[in-house]
Amino acid sequence: MVAHFELQASEEELQRLAEQYWQKAGPKEKELEQEAFEAGAAIRKGEYTLANVEAIVRWKSERVVHYLIGNSGEKIRQALSVAASPNSSVREAVTSLLTLHGVDLAIASAILAAIFPEKYTVLDFRTLEALGHARHDVDFYADYVACCNHLAKTGTVKPQDNLPGPTALHTFERALWEWSQTHPSHGR
Repeated sequence: MVAHFELQASEEELQRLAEQYWQKAGPKEKELEQEAFEAGAAIRKGEYTLANVEAIVRWKSERVVHYLIGNSGEKIRQALSVAASPNSSVREAVTSLLTLHGVDLAIASAILAAIFPEKYTVLDFRTLEALGHARHDVDFYADYVACCNHLAKTGTVKPQDNLPGPTALHTFERALWEWSQTHPSHGR
């Protein structure tokens, strides 16, 4: 069964919402996001290290970082090598990351989004809410990524070239997150 997504914001709002998201982010949030995408680029180049995955996890959930230390360097290398392979399916990439202690589906999606910002997006309750949904599993994430890629490719948002993750997909993610943030009573 394929998940159904329904964009809650109007298409006309999306670019403004993505810009508003970045303007409202604090200096620490901006720094963590920049470091996460730099770490993702390093992973893409084959630097499968704890430090790189830690920078990404810190961006999305500081409280999870201490769990990563329980993973051996070899386990991290193996998981990241599958996740960073352009030939891995969404299922293969996510499943490899889920073998790491401290990595759940939301964190796995953040790692993938930092490695391949043109291909993956972060699975977050706010972005899901902005698409009228709230279920989390690997098949759901694959549907979510496909939906977001499709919507980002419509041209309703433009890449924010001067920001981390300078892709239309990441701009779309920011817009969804901001829509949910500014519509707190919707869907809950």
